[in-house]
Amino acid sequence: MAQHDPDPGRGLPAARSAQHPLDHEAEEISVAVMAASRLFVAISARALAATDDTLTLPQLRALVVLDTCGPVKLVALAGTLGVNPSTALRMVGRLEALDLVDRRTNPANRREVVLSLTSAGHELVSRVLDRRRAEIRTLVQRLPPGDRAALVPALHALTSAAGEMAVDAYGAARVDRGIADDSQDPTAPPEDGS
Repeated sequence: MAQHDPDPGRGLPAARSAQHPLDHEAEEISVAVMAASRLFVAISARALAATDDTLTLPQLRALVVLDTCGPVKLVALAGTLGVNPSTALRMVGRLEALDLVDRRTNPANRREVVLSLTSAGHELVSRVLDRRRAEIRTLVQRLPPGDRAALVPALHALTSAAGEMAVDAYGAARVDRGIADDSQDPTAPPEDGS
C-alpha cells in the first residue's frame, strides 16, 4: 500500500502541500472557522436548552432574525433562513402557537404576511442571547490580550463577507425593518432607490 510523504512542517500529505500558498492558507482558515462554528453551535444549543428545551436551533434562528430585523415579510424571513416560504410558514405557525411570534397582514399589501416577535418572544431571545454571550465572554477572557485584539477585525471581516441580513445588526435590514420589496432577494434595495 502506497503512503504519502507528509510535509514535515505542516503534517499534510505531499499532494496537499503542493497547493498554492493562498489556497493552503484558505484551507487552514476554513478548517479553523469550521471548528469555531461547531463551538458556537454547541454554545447556542446549551443556551437554548437551559432557557427553553422545547425549541430547536432553527426556530431560535428565526426568532433572532425577527428580533434583529424587526417586522419582516414571510418571504424575507424565508430568504434569510434559506428555506422556502412554506417551510418558514410552518415554523412561524409553531412559534405563533407558543405566543412567540405575531403574524399580521401587511397593511401596504394585503396579500403579504408580516411577522414580528411578541414580548414573550423578545424575552426568550434576550435570555438565550444573554446566556450565549456570557459563555462566549468567559472563553474570550481566557485568551491572551493580543489574541483578543486580533479576533475583532477578523470576525468583523468574516461577518461582513457573509453579507447575511440577520448578522449585520446595523445594516439595511435593521433600517428598513426587514420589509423587503424583492421576494427573491430580501436584502435587495427597492428599485426606485428609496
